[in-house]
Amino acid sequence: MEFTVKKSNLQKELGFVQGVIEKKNTIPALQNIAIKSDGKDAIKIIATDLDVSIRCQCEAEVKVPGTMLIHARKLFEIVRNLPDSEIQIKKDEQSWAELKCERSKYRIVGQPEEAFPSVPEPKATKLSFPVDGLRYLIEHTIYAITQEESQRFALNGAQFMIGKGSARMIATDGHRLAYVEQKNFDNGQIEDFKVLVPRKTLNELLKMLTDLGEASSKSKDDKSKDDKDHQKQPEMVMFDKDENHLFFNVGNRVLISRTLSGQFPNYELVMPKEIKLSMTFPTSDFSSAIKRAALMADEKSRGIKLRISDGVAEITSQSSEVGKAEESLLTAYDGPEINVGFNSSYMLDFLQSVGTEEIYLEFKDVNSQAQLRPKHTSIYDYKYVVMPMRI
Repeated sequence: MEFTVKKSNLQKELGFVQGVIEKKNTIPALQNIAIKSDGKDAIKIIATDLDVSIRCQCEAEVKVPGTMLIHARKLFEIVRNLPDSEIQIKKDEQSWAELKCERSKYRIVGQPEEAFPSVPEPKATKLSFPVDGLRYLIEHTIYAITQEESQRFALNGAQFMIGKGSARMIATDGHRLAYVEQKNFDNGQIEDFKVLVPRKTLNELLKMLTDLGEASSKSKDDKSKDDKDHQKQPEMVMFDKDENHLFFNVGNRVLISRTLSGQFPNYELVMPKEIKLSMTFPTSDFSSAIKRAALMADEKSRGIKLRISDGVAEITSQSSEVGKAEESLLTAYDGPEINVGFNSSYMLDFLQSVGTEEIYLEFKDVNSQAQLRPKHTSIYDYKYVVMPMRI
């Protein structure tokens, strides 16, 4: 195999596949990427950890088609440090890769192509979703997925649902829950779609969606402002599933993932049905006050206490090892006094993702779960439920 490629193009695609490569893996072949080509104008770069796989396509001048396996991280480190010029890569008879760029030369250990595990072939996807909409759903729920490998497999990902007139994504770690619904969603041919998407898959998908969205915005900026038809066409992600896998087509990249098994918790039982206590906070001020108070919180529990009365919220934390912190800010509230504790990290996750100037904090009572939501109306119904702590 032999090809020539621009450094900038190759570096970008190599960067995308790094998230799939496991740093510590007992299968040496999974440290490699497969570079393939059966044509003259492009190469395909494939990476997998057996659960998540990425296929990227990169423009190249292919002199000899074929397949080569190269250590993923080492190739990426080499390429990003090369001058911004064309790179020539050739596979020799020992499956090593010879790389040349201006005055730089490398020989990189390779492996025979049969050492690379088989990757599911991309399915001809037939479902679609606007890039900006799917990105919003992921960004506002992914932080609530458990960070530990839970034995409750369904908690290791988010539930993605599309039904009549709506699309939803829900994530929970058992202590808090993030819920986003896109209202009045045009589901086209989709009658009922429900799947559990793993956290790692969502991370990789989010990177792809962000890159495609940025590329689309740049492309639109380059177009004439009078080109209204172009402005109206949203970028779409194509996706589908089979019995065991999910397939996402994002631009010139394909993401293939195993689905999660297990039963997702009944989130509707967790969401408050009755709100009796409600107050508003300026998002930025509330977030800053919690950050400062959390500096003195117990390192394990990260607990803070809220005392809300007569339009003032007092936020305190203390630890026998480091001391105590007190913060206060105004809030629109004229109900009975509230004393409640929360994990500060859980609160900050929402406040840093919500993206609005003000938020609601709502309760049925102080012994029940709290609900936070943005103080604005949009096409998204965004709710965050967090359990109180005893402090």
